Amino acid sequence: MKDYKKYYIIPASPEEVYIALTNPATIQLWSGDKADMSTEPGSEFSLFDGSIVGKNLEFEEGRMITQQWYFGDQTEISTVTIKLHPHKFGTSAELRHYNIPDQDYDDITEGWDEAYFGAIIEFYEE
Repeated sequence: MKDYKKYYIIPASPEEVYIALTNPATIQLWSGDKADMSTEPGSEFSLFDGSIVGKNLEFEEGRMITQQWYFGDQTEISTVTIKLHPHKFGTSAELRHYNIPDQDYDDITEGWDEAYFGAIIEFYEE
């Protein structure tokens, strides 16, 4: 199991980024795929047409999201925390992803950089 931590600078306010991470219609705009998402703790979510699935654990509107990501029959819980901080260029998004299965690590980290935060950054740069 591996952990991943990275900061992304997004040219939008923390409130806008929070909406981009939690509103299914907005997620579909930047990802191009159907999304099932709710800000109800305990609710399950599905992103990228089911490529990413898990459970929403905690929300602080405009500030933080904590989720559990599912990886098959993995026994250790894989958690994702995204904290949003105001930044002079918009938002600094602090990503921490814990307990990534070794065999999925490269795909997951590339996905964070390109398909997830890369897509959100592009969405707000347009």
